[in-house]
Amino acid sequence: MIFDAARLAYSPTTGARRTHRTPLVMASEAALQGYGRLVTDPRDFPIQIVQWPAQGWRPIDAHSGDQGGLAEGEFALAWRGDTLYGHNSAVGDSYIFAWSLWPETARPAGPTTARGEALLWRANYHPDGGQLVFPLAEESFLVSLALPGDDVRPESFVTFRVEGGQGIYIHPGVWHGPFIPLADTARFLDRQGRVHARVSVDFVKEFDLYLAAPLQA
Repeated sequence: MIFDAARLAYSPTTGARRTHRTPLVMASEAALQGYGRLVTDPRDFPIQIVQWPAQGWRPIDAHSGDQGGLAEGEFALAWRGDTLYGHNSAVGDSYIFAWSLWPETARPAGPTTARGEALLWRANYHPDGGQLVFPLAEESFLVSLALPGDDVRPESFVTFRVEGGQGIYIHPGVWHGPFIPLADTARFLDRQGRVHARVSVDFVKEFDLYLAAPLQA
């Protein structure tokens, strides 16, 4: 995995000493209602692009404001020591996503050990389009989701387990944390809008805690 610390999309916030542990739910079409959809075949799967909002009373012209197209690339994730790193080649960003221990004591490199949960410091949504991720080697993974709304809170989130051989499509406006591999590494096909906006919640700054995604029931 290519990880460029000089090109972090955002620097992690740390310092909390509390967590909010989310429910863990097996992903299914019924369970994902409102959040997104399971994906069994990413070929030709439709990605919604949201038209730019009007700035005043004059509407956006038809057939404009939603023509940025799609970006596609590999989204690689790896646990190193007690730290989860990611690199999304579709948008060219690198990330420090989570830790399996308090970040002040988490090892940033080296061999991994058994993990009970992932401590997430932030989540985001994309107002301008949906996002699809599909594992390239049938890896199982987790993702924490919350329904749209800017007044989101830690208790709004549910962590979904997606079994190997399936991917997930997340609707525009749906909050999502990082994609968390159950193995030490995972590689995904990532497809999303080329015009790429993020709206974020920082759990440490806003709530003085980490969102804890359980890695097993």
